[in-house]
Amino acid sequence: MKRLIAMLLVCGFFSMTAFAAAGELTEEMKKNGWVSIFDGKTLDGWKSNEKYDGFKIEDGCIVGFGNKNHLYYMNEEFKNFEVMMDVKISEGGNSGVFVKSQWQDGSWPTSGFEVQINATHPDPIKTGSIWNLVNIPKAAHNDNEWFTLHIVCVKNTLRVSVNGTVLYTFVDPREKEGPQGTISEATRRISQKGYLNLQQHDPKSIPMFKNIFVKKLAD
Repeated sequence: MKRLIAMLLVCGFFSMTAFAAAGELTEEMKKNGWVSIFDGKTLDGWKSNEKYDGFKIEDGCIVGFGNKNHLYYMNEEFKNFEVMMDVKISEGGNSGVFVKSQWQDGSWPTSGFEVQINATHPDPIKTGSIWNLVNIPKAAHNDNEWFTLHIVCVKNTLRVSVNGTVLYTFVDPREKEGPQGTISEATRRISQKGYLNLQQHDPKSIPMFKNIFVKKLAD
């Protein structure tokens, strides 16, 4: 019951947050606190966690290619925030956007939350799912089709939207401190700040990202 009440309260809070559509960063969006973290020309501020290349710039987009790789935005860690971007995934492709991740050199991220990108890959966890926590069984977009992914992180909650439609608001129950005020590693994923990162899953997957905007929210 307490968790249900918390979810309702969160939904009420989020209902006051206006939806914005990805695309060009408008003056109105700038006034509302949105900033671009990808200039459309370079990977300035971004860093791959593998020794080999896995991301390139094509036609104003970040494009993933080759073997497993994760591209971290290293200029700032975010705690309470919104991130919005346009995404496209190849036929049968798999990818993801991680929030609240810690830097890990040459490995699959084990901290943070992965919001899945997958329309027709055999993995049954489709676009908008939170890996291992929330399962969306059908993607709200097609392969090779641009869609807008919008993620809102406030305290111990994540709200995920695709093309302006809210899929769910997830409330993580692990926000409480442990004995003597310690915080478990599991709780650390949601309660503390972390990096954004984009996933290149495998050689058969080609994800594309553009119009990547972030808006910081009050603590």
